[in-house]
Amino acid sequence: MKDNWKSRLSADPTDWLLEPDNPGVRSLVLTEILERPLDDPQVIEAQAAIWQMGAVPAILKAQNPFGYWGKAEDFYIRNKYRGTVWSLIALAELGADGHDARIGRACEFILANSQEPTSGAFSYKSSDRGGGYRERVLPCLSGNMIWCLIRFGYLQDSRVQKGIHWLASSQRLDDGNQLPPDEWPYQGFEDCWGSHTCFMGIVKPLKALAEIPLDQRSPEVQTAIQNAVDFLGLHHIYKRSHDLAQVAKPAWLSFGFPLMWNTDVLEMALVLTHLGCNQSWLEDAISLILSKQCSDGRWLLESTYNGRFQVNVERKDRPSKWVTLRALQVLKNYYSTL
Repeated sequence: MKDNWKSRLSADPTDWLLEPDNPGVRSLVLTEILERPLDDPQVIEAQAAIWQMGAVPAILKAQNPFGYWGKAEDFYIRNKYRGTVWSLIALAELGADGHDARIGRACEFILANSQEPTSGAFSYKSSDRGGGYRERVLPCLSGNMIWCLIRFGYLQDSRVQKGIHWLASSQRLDDGNQLPPDEWPYQGFEDCWGSHTCFMGIVKPLKALAEIPLDQRSPEVQTAIQNAVDFLGLHHIYKRSHDLAQVAKPAWLSFGFPLMWNTDVLEMALVLTHLGCNQSWLEDAISLILSKQCSDGRWLLESTYNGRFQVNVERKDRPSKWVTLRALQVLKNYYSTL
């Protein structure tokens, strides 16, 4: 049956998620869980409400008229997690879209100040010559910005296409047994490109590439996606590949939203199941997700950057509509393909 995946739940939280206080969650539940069409009156109402209440209008209220937050030059490091990069990620995660002029200005600001013009990658520092500083390019930042820009309608933009090519062609999937090449962009960032590639430098680019519609993925992108999926499968998503009894990073077991540069098991499972993955190595993550559901069918917000965002998003250690929605998306994606 269509909703057979719900039999795995301790209780069904759908009615709670549909309450009007969180229109971003309500909109996604209607479209992705209940599969309502975009022209459904309730979907239209929920999407309109995203701009009228909650975190999205609060974040946009703090925006400079030229498209950035805080000081223009502090778009990444010196204004964590209130600067332009972080505010764009939050807006994309919260359900905003690129039809709003303020979103467009923020996207153009990031493209002009963070994107390294030759490669299409994204840097955490601007160059005096314009664009992003070549020696400060990061894979996780590049993945996050390409993902945001695709979400905001920039997929066909030549600058985003260049960034997509960089994500796919520069991919490193080293598992502790070799060093990256001694050339740009792999020099100088041991944490990103060391003998074991940083997971965030794999997951965030994969998240961006997965956002590209299937019929618009080039062979290069398809290969990059498959290679990243295989790498995560080797680790059962969050384990040590050389000892699957060991968790690679215990912090990934605590679910959060929004995650910014970091990741967790829930986000990784969401990206993978969005791609249609249903391999047996996903079962560890699925079991973990199910084990964290409370008796009322809800999941808690266990990790947060609240107090550092432009506006707080839910409350730590309390039931989270965003985390619960993500868990339902994963479970529906996974069990619907078995």
